Amino acid sequence: MKVAIYARVSTSNGQQDPSMQVYEMREYCERRGWEITTEYIDLGISGTKEKRPELDKLLSHAHRHHFDAVVVWKLDRLSRSVSHLLRALEYFRTLNIDFVSLSEQMDTSTPAGKMIFTVIGAVAELERSLIVERVKAGLRNARAKGRILGRPRKISNTSLIENLRANGASWRSVGTALGVSASTAHATHSRMFGNPSQNQVFKS
Repeated sequence: MKVAIYARVSTSNGQQDPSMQVYEMREYCERRGWEITTEYIDLGISGTKEKRPELDKLLSHAHRHHFDAVVVWKLDRLSRSVSHLLRALEYFRTLNIDFVSLSEQMDTSTPAGKMIFTVIGAVAELERSLIVERVKAGLRNARAKGRILGRPRKISNTSLIENLRANGASWRSVGTALGVSASTAHATHSRMFGNPSQNQVFKS
């Protein structure tokens, strides 16, 4: 199996060193006979930071299926936000990429571990449904107050698209919420903000 390992330390002034994380992950992969294709290491970057160059690169390479699994030393190395973590794991699940966290002994390549992905998928789907329902309720309230709502050729509420996507809504859900097709919502977002990337997995 081809794997990528990811390490992160919050400071780069010598007070923290990622070598221990990397050593344990290398040793783990060697024991399992896994081939490490790339090592992604973010130095001096907090787990709460939205932009992390090496993590962004990992997500981009995951989308291109450069590897079959991602290994981290500890879950908080990937993200300190539960919502961001769930979003990342859901992203890996949709790509059929396994995920391993050594400290928490979490391994979705095993039968028991695959159940974790099933639960994550259910939680993500529930969250998307709740988002769409809240938006629909808002639209119904607007109609009740006499506002005229149609299917506009152009979407003006681009901030709503950003919020829905940041909370994990699919393009189909975004389109449904706005009363337009998924392709229209996607095209509007691309026109206003550029082509959506894997970085949005971690955008809050």
